[in-house]
Amino acid sequence: MASSTVNRWLRPEVYPLFAAVGVAVGICGMQLIRNICTNPEVRVTKENRTAGILDNHAEGEKYSQHALRKFVRNKSPEIMPNINNFFTDPKY
Repeated sequence: MASSTVNRWLRPEVYPLFAAVGVAVGICGMQLIRNICTNPEVRVTKENRTAGILDNHAEGEKYSQHALRKFVRNKSPEIMPNINNFFTDPKY
């Protein structure tokens, strides 16, 4: 039975599906670890939870304005701007 299961699911046609699901799981895991480790509103230890609401605006600003957001802040929100210009600009 194990041989038929392997033959059914490990075909070359299924590799892109495994890759897409693997990337999605990796992104979710990365975001979960990022939130647990660096989010100023998440308190894991009991001592931090008893502190109540903290006014740590600088730490919240640092968390929300991470490196990726700073990188894409002044970029155009297009994935392929040359192709978009080709189809929308009348001068071509």
